[in-house]
Amino acid sequence: MEFIVYLAGEIHTNWREQIKQEATNRNLPFQFVGPMENHDLSDSIGENILGKQPNSIIKDDMASGINNFRTSVLMNKSDIVIALFGEKYKQWNTAMDASSAITLNKPLIIVRPEQLHHPLKELSNKANVTVENVQQALEVLSYLVE
Repeated sequence: MEFIVYLAGEIHTNWREQIKQEATNRNLPFQFVGPMENHDLSDSIGENILGKQPNSIIKDDMASGINNFRTSVLMNKSDIVIALFGEKYKQWNTAMDASSAITLNKPLIIVRPEQLHHPLKELSNKANVTVENVQQALEVLSYLVE
């Protein structure tokens, strides 16, 4: 049986590639999906499809609608959601995706460093599992199929 895992979280580091590569190395039955990782494309997709917008607010609104569409489709198809909260980047989209997973009753693994325990305590309480790093999240996935 193959599982689809939605990888929510910042798109500025290679944490997704770490999970994908290790899952491949272990021959684990997981397919991974997630948000658009090309930041420039994510920001400009509204104008790419709908044409030049009159200002940056409308440009952002058009792009966010299309990005939310993508997230909704892929998250609804997923069996599991992993939401990574890193230390460096703003986490608004990650929080939104984790909340969506909870609302959709998707099994949720939150990855967050110990220093983010307090600000994420409510989300962690609603998640199925909270871990401190990507390797631990992978161990949870591995345990699922042992």
